[in-house]
Parts: sequence; structure tokens; C-alpha cells
Amino acid sequence: MHFYEGAKEIDLPSDFYSTKFYTDKMLDYIDEHSADGKPFFGYLAYQAVHQPHQAPDDFIRRYEHAYDSGWSAIRQIRYSRQVELGIMPDGLDVSATPGVPDWNSLSPDEKRLNSKRMAVYAGMVEYMDMSVGRVLDHLKSKGLLDNTIVLFMSDNGGESAELAKFFPAYYAKNFDLSYDRLGQKGSYSEYGPGWANVSMTPLANFKGSASEGGVRAPLIIRYPEKIAIDRRSDAFVSVVDVVPTLLDLAGVPPRRSGGDVLIGASLVPLLSGAARDIHGEVAFAQEVAGGAAVFRGDYKLVRNAPPLGDMKWRLYNLRLDPAESRDISADDPKLVESLRAAYADYVKKNGVVEVPKGYAIDGQLKKNMARAKK
Repeated sequence: MHFYEGAKEIDLPSDFYSTKFYTDKMLDYIDEHSADGKPFFGYLAYQAVHQPHQAPDDFIRRYEHAYDSGWSAIRQIRYSRQVELGIMPDGLDVSATPGVPDWNSLSPDEKRLNSKRMAVYAGMVEYMDMSVGRVLDHLKSKGLLDNTIVLFMSDNGGESAELAKFFPAYYAKNFDLSYDRLGQKGSYSEYGPGWANVSMTPLANFKGSASEGGVRAPLIIRYPEKIAIDRRSDAFVSVVDVVPTLLDLAGVPPRRSGGDVLIGASLVPLLSGAARDIHGEVAFAQEVAGGAAVFRGDYKLVRNAPPLGDMKWRLYNLRLDPAESRDISADDPKLVESLRAAYADYVKKNGVVEVPKGYAIDGQLKKNMARAKK
């Protein structure tokens, strides 16, 4: 693996840990330019918490036995806490997504292994959280924090794929898979569908799907000059709104004509409390690997490719049912027709090539790996 700083290849330190290394680099960049009085843009794209999950031993040890009760129990505990905090409505169906094994069906050794896998993941998350804190503390020490827009977001839902089961020979050859070294340098750890389902509580499905468990992600923005502390919104926003928002906060007018006009909208009216939503009844569509969705107002039309779905369209009211447990397509066929038409427009406008009949995400992954070996 090669690492570059700009166009220059660099050597990594012997104690390289990506989260620490990237954080140290960001602090160095801030120091290099903190006295010039010019605006700066910093993009800190951690590899955490992508597999392989690894973390310093002391961070892993903090979570030893914390997950021994299993994914079903902890998913319910997390949902109850979400309801208590007002993040999610009460009364949702939080039963496990299909494909999640019954914790009680596992052997003692399997439970022990899976508890540690989640402990490694949790340690990795905490180390990243601590590292974000290092950046904020550094900005504060430079007198820059309150004049800096800080945005934190994730890119997708929990990863359910267990690659070590897809390609056992490769992972056995290239990684230490032993229990004792799980999470250490050179080891390979991933947490599978059970814990991915917990990560996305109470949502359905996983990364790679168009369900809420695959596409809904947290977004936290701090800029006390224009955004009130502790303001929270459940309004629909998209990643395409991030750049227009940053430009707006920086006082840079977006281009209104030409081929590179931004398709998103500024979130400033929402963040300031001047508006309750940004997109209203405008339809937003997406497609990745056969999974597709159309959002409009409270409603979402969605389909998923195997093994995460059956390619059938289903309709949900996300305000009442963010867990996507009750398909209401039969109740409003005209809305389904309208949203499917919006999706067809999206496909035409963006040149989307639909997956062929019989396509399956896991099957395509195996084909790609086999092709790469030739």
C-alpha cells in the first residue's frame, strides 16, 4: 500500500495507526497556516471505522465483556435510549433485519468471539472520537474554534458483509485471525450483520442497501456564530447539500448557470431556525448497485437488490415509520406511480445503467475478486 502527501509518496512511521497519523497531519497543517489570517478548508477523512477493525489495546480493553449480552438485547437498550432522548418515536418494530442470527443460537465460543469483535469496533470508534476532540482542542488553543465551521458526518450504514467468510483463504493467508490478537496490528476483525444491525438501531438493513439502515447517517454541525447550540432537526437533507451550505456560511455565492451548477441546497435556513425544511416536496432519487430510493416529503419509495432485498418497490412514511416495517404501497398506488416516474426521470437525466436481471451484490463481488486474480 502506498501513501501520498499531495503527489509525493511518503514513508509511514513504524507505529503507524491511521487515525492518529491523519489527526497529527491535520494539526500540523493548521499550525503551518494559523498565523496567515486566511480562511482554510480541512477534510479529515478517517479510515475508521472501516474494516479491518483495529484499535490500541487499552481502548479495546475498556469494552471487554460490555457486549456479552448480545446484539438483540443491546439493540433494544439503544432504541429505548433513543426514545428517551426524543431521537426516535416510540412503538417502532425493532426486530432484527433478516440475516441476523439469533444470539441465543450461538455457541459459547461464538458469543465470546462476537463480543470481542464489537469491543474492538467500540475501541476504534472511541479512539476516533478522542481524535476529533484533539482537533477541536487544538483549534481552541489557537483561538480559531468559534470562527471555524466544524462538520462531522458518516458516509453510509453499518457494514454487514463478512469478507473473511467470502474469501477465507485470502484472509487466512494475509491476516492473523486468532482470538487473542483480534484488533491488533496485522489482525483482521469485522463485526458482521448482528452488530451492524445494532449500529443502525432501529433502522432496517445495512450498507449497500437503499434502506434507511444503509443510507441514513448522522450529521453534526458546529458554528456558534450562526447556529444555535443543541438545535436538532429531523428534516430530510442530502450529502449534496453540504457544499452549498459551506459556501453559504463562507459568504461565497454559488454558480447559478453553466454545466457545473450544484444540485444541493444550503442548510443555513434550517440550521438557523428560519425554516423547518429545505427540500419540501422536491423528489430526491438515488441508485447504487441495484438498490434505489426516491424521497419526497415524508415518503420514500425503495427497492433493494439481493441479498439485501428482492428488487420489489415498497413505500414507507418515514416520519411515522423510520424503521421501514410497514409497506403502504397498496394504500396509495398513485403516489407509488408518481415516485416511480420521478425515479425514471432521475435515471434518464443522470444516465443510470440499471443492473441486469438476476444481479446480486454478493455474487458480483465474488466475480470481481475472481477477475482481479487473473
